Amino acid sequence: MKREEVTEKILSKKRLKCLTWAEIGARIGGCSPILITAALMGQMTLTKAQAVVAADLFELDEEETLLLQEVPYRGSLPTSVPTDPLIYRFYELVSVYGTTWKELIQEEFGDGIMSAIDFDMVMERLPDPKGDRVKITMSGKFLPYKSY
Repeated sequence: MKREEVTEKILSKKRLKCLTWAEIGARIGGCSPILITAALMGQMTLTKAQAVVAADLFELDEEETLLLQEVPYRGSLPTSVPTDPLIYRFYELVSVYGTTWKELIQEEFGDGIMSAIDFDMVMERLPDPKGDRVKITMSGKFLPYKSY
């Protein structure tokens, strides 16, 4: 069994049960609904207790439940440059603003990186008369490079 097969089964059950990611996140609980979604999409892990709830919700067998708890091979895009328009826009943001973010972060914090491990993210819908806006707030721990 491959992890991608579990993701496909979860997406199928989600569709058939007419569930939203917000509902799924609330049922599984224990952390951010964004992290729950990422785990069910194969990019993060669930705790044993969370995996058991997910297994019940999505009618998963023992092996599928165990796969939800395994450390995944992260980075699930099928191509090096994303072709999905929504995902491509994030790639475009990094391509256009990546060097600016790097300069501003390093000027403020020094030589290092923003962690994607010690990381929080919140997504909000902002009503706007010209069309609703997506607000994504990301917060990662700063990790300085060490001299050795």
